Amino acid sequence: MTARAFALPGLLARQGFLSCFLLGAGATLALPPFHVLPALLAFSVWLALLHAAPDLRAAALRGFAFGLGWHLSGLWWIGIAFFTDAERFGALAVPAVLGLAALNALFPAAAALLARIRPFRSPLAAALALALSWSVTDGLREKILLGFTWNPLAVVWTPFPAFLQPAAWIGAEGLSLLTAAIAILPGAALLERGAAPRPGPLLAALLLACSGLFGLLRLAFLEVAPSPGTHVRIVQGNIAQHHKWDPQLRARWLERHLELSALPAHAPLDLVVWPESAVPYLLEREPRVRELLGRVAPEDGYLITGGDRIELSAEPPIASNSVFVLDATGTIRARYDKVDLVPFGEYLPWRAVLERLGLEKLTQGSFDFVPGPGRRTLRLPGAPSFGPLVCYEAIFPGRAIDPADRPAWLLNVTNDAWFGTSPGPFQHAAMARLRAVEEGLPLVRAANTGISYVVDAAGRLVAELPLNATGVLDAALPGPTPEPPLFRKSAGRTPIILFLVVLGALAWQETLGWRRAREWAIGTRRPVPRTTGRSHSGSVVVSRSDAPSPARPASSSPDSSG
Repeated sequence: MTARAFALPGLLARQGFLSCFLLGAGATLALPPFHVLPALLAFSVWLALLHAAPDLRAAALRGFAFGLGWHLSGLWWIGIAFFTDAERFGALAVPAVLGLAALNALFPAAAALLARIRPFRSPLAAALALALSWSVTDGLREKILLGFTWNPLAVVWTPFPAFLQPAAWIGAEGLSLLTAAIAILPGAALLERGAAPRPGPLLAALLLACSGLFGLLRLAFLEVAPSPGTHVRIVQGNIAQHHKWDPQLRARWLERHLELSALPAHAPLDLVVWPESAVPYLLEREPRVRELLGRVAPEDGYLITGGDRIELSAEPPIASNSVFVLDATGTIRARYDKVDLVPFGEYLPWRAVLERLGLEKLTQGSFDFVPGPGRRTLRLPGAPSFGPLVCYEAIFPGRAIDPADRPAWLLNVTNDAWFGTSPGPFQHAAMARLRAVEEGLPLVRAANTGISYVVDAAGRLVAELPLNATGVLDAALPGPTPEPPLFRKSAGRTPIILFLVVLGALAWQETLGWRRAREWAIGTRRPVPRTTGRSHSGSVVVSRSDAPSPARPASSSPDSSG
């Protein structure tokens, strides 16, 4: 492909790095809480700019620029957390956000490099290559970059339950690949010339229509087990982060949760759920606090709350971010310790090095939290079993439950007060909903400042408490799907199958194409002359469409004018 293969506004083409940065930033309007889906077409223009780049180095830089705009615009709110203790951490906010965005931008740079590493004859193949490389490299963030896999493209569909349903078959990673293809395939038209057929936008529209139709059909025929008759109360205390750990105020915050829990209910309650770290005391060492919690637990049910657990006898002390289950007597009946910890929040990565540079984690205490032994299903007498997920743990596809012990529902307790009214809490809440679709399980989310909600096994919203509201949310717990979705049955392997299918389509389109694929190839789309002649030896001679034209010599380089 050559830069002459398409026409872009002169300034857009000349200022490639800046243009890609602005396109990446603009594309985040498709993310929560905005969901402006046409913004995804920025990916199509990015495709054109990548193939206008004069060489691989320029393409990689344009990939980095797009990724920098995407992650800086999508993650700027992380800097708010540094101002909960502005005196200690405020000066680090800007460099931390820039550094995180730049690290994440290395993955779109790699995607751009992979997509341009060979010249494609077919615009559709070029578009599929970018969609595939974006999805593969974006998935690698979980494996390489501290497990930080925030804002997968799949989250753009959360307000539209029908378009979430493919995640039941192909998971969030597969849905992100499908979304990338829908976003990038229209850009194949920018790689076309003349009046040749332009199947890219049509194929994107077809994928979008099929995805929505599949979702509507699944929702129409979805079998869900009857509600277990369990009524849940979510308590949203709405405590600002800079007040939450004030020693002089912690008794007030406990009292607020107790008062909200004791409010009259329209139906007998079976479970009362408090958010992550809702109890500012060490429950295992405070019998008086356990007694108070037991008073607001349902008589024949349980109170579930987040709280810290610290073994002070160890050196250094061992701390866990945990979920505790208490009965009406104040007895701790079960506990789950968080497995996936937040880097720089709950532990300081590379502590031996970074501590010498004066860095420390944002949470209280000079020692790190330690991860628990693994995902667990908590089973209690008289209550449906559940799989707890603490905060950050709800963002990981295929890792929401103990695969050997499927629960009846999922619980996500979290504290997003760190990030105020920014897009952060909305993005986090959207990613958690994907776990319900992947696992075929209802999900209850209790957040300190919101967003708290109950969704059914298809990710449809049942009830919600908005951000920065103080109150309780009472709802009947929905039932799970009788059988796990295909994504869970395959142990999360279906996205790999989809990736291979797209790779096969890419190879087919590039090597075979349509009947006139060479006529559509960039820079050579001229009708193939049908005149034939005989050589002196009697063989047939057919003029080639890729031969140099007398009026317009062939470019000496496939990227000579980018």
